[in-house]
Amino acid sequence: MSGPIDYPPRSMRFDLSALGMLNERPREIFRHIVESYLAYGEPVGSRHLSRLLPMALSPASVRNVMQDLEELGLIYAPHTSAGRLPTELGLRFFVDAMLEIGDIGAEERDKIEAQIKASSQDQTLETMLSDAMTTLSGLTRSAGVVVTTKENARLKHIEFVRLDPERALAVLVASDGSVENRIVPLPRGLPASALVDAGNYLNARISGRTLAQAKAAIEETREIAETELGELTARLVDAGFASWVDVAGQGQQLIVRGQANLLENLTALEELERIRLLLSDLETQKEVIDLLSRAEGGEGVRIFIGSENNLFSLSGSSMIAAPFHDSHRHIVGVLGVIGPTRLNYSRIVPMVDYTSKLVGRVVQGR
Repeated sequence: MSGPIDYPPRSMRFDLSALGMLNERPREIFRHIVESYLAYGEPVGSRHLSRLLPMALSPASVRNVMQDLEELGLIYAPHTSAGRLPTELGLRFFVDAMLEIGDIGAEERDKIEAQIKASSQDQTLETMLSDAMTTLSGLTRSAGVVVTTKENARLKHIEFVRLDPERALAVLVASDGSVENRIVPLPRGLPASALVDAGNYLNARISGRTLAQAKAAIEETREIAETELGELTARLVDAGFASWVDVAGQGQQLIVRGQANLLENLTALEELERIRLLLSDLETQKEVIDLLSRAEGGEGVRIFIGSENNLFSLSGSSMIAAPFHDSHRHIVGVLGVIGPTRLNYSRIVPMVDYTSKLVGRVVQGR
């Protein structure tokens, strides 16, 4: 797989030096406990482990090693079970030090590429991202999430349509084909021709520019607008452009797809309760956006596990996410998947990485 795998900052990672005492035996036992959890979500006991290990160890010897791992905080015994599960700390250690990242499979690669290619033809960026997340969520059996900002969109056209003597509809079009409609107030006594004049004036200055660039251009020519257009029409120019600022000023937009996948293959009522909490978390858009934005800090894939972030402190969930860039290498969004902590990290990481790169290419092409 191309591209680095970037995990949370060092302050969020386990101090690997504290695990220097782990030799081959405890590492192998720990690996089997984690891999069994990721595959089945079930605790694994010493007797079962003794049959799986490549070295000959009695169940009693395995139990002694498990006790050491438990004292390190890497595994725990749920309820009164004789088996063990990895803690969030254990999962972080596994991901940082032991996870082997594979490459994306040919079938998965083809599905992601075909969907993005199809939806990028004559579709808005939002539609393309939505379709990409639907495909990614289906392949990973998790919830696909993406956050992107409207402020980076290139503006294309603005038009005013009078609704009544006091209001007009500002039709705002971006170069990616997305359309926003906003009602703006009309100055009293504004002539009908002023709507066309205001639209022409704005289109001459905003077309092909980002919001920040267009805003600067409009502010630079504010005095010229009053001279060329008159005070009332200049006021409409301000109101119309402000309506675009209001739209883009909403900042980042969140798209979530495939939440129903989270309800599949649950093995216990406890898991159902955790997924219920996760679905509730996903309804809290600001926190999800804030979490995704933290993945902007690196070039590659970021992995967040459980209570490393406040959003998942109750549901015990994980997120695998990667940013995508425009043609100037500016980050314009982050996409990924959210699901239980027993995600198949080695399989999902390359899928998220590949999807982010394909989406980036589409964005750069626009």
